Amino acid sequence: MKIGFLIIDMQTIYLQDQVKKKEIDQACEYINYVADMLRSKDQIVVHIRDVEGINELNTEGYEVIPEIQIMNSDLRITKESSNAFWKTDLEQTLLNHEIELVIIAGFAAEHCVLFTYNGAIERGFKPVLLQNGILSSKSDVIHSTYRDRNIISYPVIKYLNTI
Repeated sequence: MKIGFLIIDMQTIYLQDQVKKKEIDQACEYINYVADMLRSKDQIVVHIRDVEGINELNTEGYEVIPEIQIMNSDLRITKESSNAFWKTDLEQTLLNHEIELVIIAGFAAEHCVLFTYNGAIERGFKPVLLQNGILSSKSDVIHSTYRDRNIISYPVIKYLNTI
């Protein structure tokens, strides 16, 4: 089974002063572990950056935080809306790589993560959220997001990656 791992909006401008450093570090540990595991089996890792509002004076804030490891083999997509599929080439990229299962991680659980999850369903992909891999500035949102959506843990991903 071909897997695509979408890492959404892990950018300084969105995380700084919004999420506790300890929570960011924990999510990054899970995200990096899963990304490495998937890369080792030639699965696709996609870094998605929201560039709405970017200009020549604030480009640095729109970069992915240094805690997230980005490899040369990773794909990069920029977006200007909450749904990473909306007016981007994400859908075609996943189709070109014959992706079936889409694992989603990143910020913010109640916005871009959720809208991209729904966008994946609408386009016929099978989306799941990475357990311990999503962030929000609101403490109660993560639990309700997990409660109402499909989630996956890294041991399951490790198992799927051996099939």
